[in-house]
Amino acid sequence: MDTDERKTRRIRLVVAYDGTRYCGWQVQPNGVSIQAVLQKTIEELVGEKIRLTGASRTDSGVHALGQVAVFDTTKSWPAERFTPALNQRLPKDIVIQSSDEVAPDFHPRYRDTLKTYEYRILNRPTALPNERFDSYWVPQPLDVDAMAEAARLLVGKHDFHNFCSLKTDVEDTVRTITHISVEKQGDMIRLRVTGDGFLYNMVRIITGGLIKVGFHKKTAEDIQKSLVSKERFVAGPTAPPHGLTLEKIQYL
Repeated sequence: MDTDERKTRRIRLVVAYDGTRYCGWQVQPNGVSIQAVLQKTIEELVGEKIRLTGASRTDSGVHALGQVAVFDTTKSWPAERFTPALNQRLPKDIVIQSSDEVAPDFHPRYRDTLKTYEYRILNRPTALPNERFDSYWVPQPLDVDAMAEAARLLVGKHDFHNFCSLKTDVEDTVRTITHISVEKQGDMIRLRVTGDGFLYNMVRIITGGLIKVGFHKKTAEDIQKSLVSKERFVAGPTAPPHGLTLEKIQYL
């Protein structure tokens, strides 16, 4: 083995996946995770034990187009070769979008980023079978204009403690949302939100609250109250995971 082959390199992957049949990104004792399947496939490819680290711990049923993950290897291939090599071995619901070599100290999680999520709501009287895995079917009409007006109140730096699960184990619940939009195209409502970080279930609770606004069961003022109230204030129910997709992660 020559010197180049023994040199440890850090490879970055951009990963897309359909989270329907997985227990989430992170390795869990009670189910099959994206991380476990991908790590095992990489190990079989490079012939060595590796540790795969992801940027975002998406929940069970949540999808991704732009998850970022890294691993270290002594394999001397050109970095871009990992994309086709892994895609030949992975199941069809996990796809490597790109691969490149990064600095040895690059960490996908502990860096300044902007993350963009999209939540899809199928808003029509009957469901569509081809949309059942990546959108939440809501048969009752929703007032999209009211939802969009309420959503705009979330832009900026706020304490989102009323927009996260009680299971959240972080002390600092202040986050910054740089962009949010609610638009309807045909029967599909798309909520897109970009921010510097998201709390556990934050996007799904935002979505649940905006759906209540769309039903006229909550108002924009209720969303505003959720932001300023120091007491626990229920912003909305947690929307189901299968409508959510991690769209992209931008490193600053």
